[in-house]
Amino acid sequence: MAAVESAMIPLGTVAPPFRLHDPRAKCWRSLDELASPVATVIVFMCNHCPYVQHILPALLNVAREYIPRGVTFIGINSNDPIAYPDDSPENMVQLAEELDFPFPYLFDETQDVARSYSAACTPDLFVFDGSRQLVYRGQFDSSRPSNSIPPTGEDLKRALDALLVGKPVPAEQRPSIGCSIKWRK
Repeated sequence: MAAVESAMIPLGTVAPPFRLHDPRAKCWRSLDELASPVATVIVFMCNHCPYVQHILPALLNVAREYIPRGVTFIGINSNDPIAYPDDSPENMVQLAEELDFPFPYLFDETQDVARSYSAACTPDLFVFDGSRQLVYRGQFDSSRPSNSIPPTGEDLKRALDALLVGKPVPAEQRPSIGCSIKWRK
């Protein structure tokens, strides 16, 4: 596994708008429609990446814990499905239904959204406050497929917990590590 780190764009960056297809719901979804006035978590992810597969059960648990508290989660797959058929919209639907994703899993066919967010790897996590300003970017937690640390979402949860009580999100943030986004050639 050739690991890539997230770009760690500047905190305070405003969430770029998007309108992407939701293959499971068979409709188009926009950031304006989905963003929360509390917090919005955007996760660039895919089906085939071992790093995503490693954290996915814990990510779904964290989403189920925080969605009732007003946090929106959005999954975005920007990978090239021609080179990586496991990441096709049809397979996205299959995975989302099999695991009962509690959030939309959107397809970034043009890869423009990944570029606008400077997404570099899967998973690549971004947390925006109610004003859509970036307050956290980086790792889900310190767990990796190659270490014995169980995935818990500790880093993401720390950021969300601070936001939910009106405290500053910890400034010490570690980059996410994962598979590179599979760009079209």
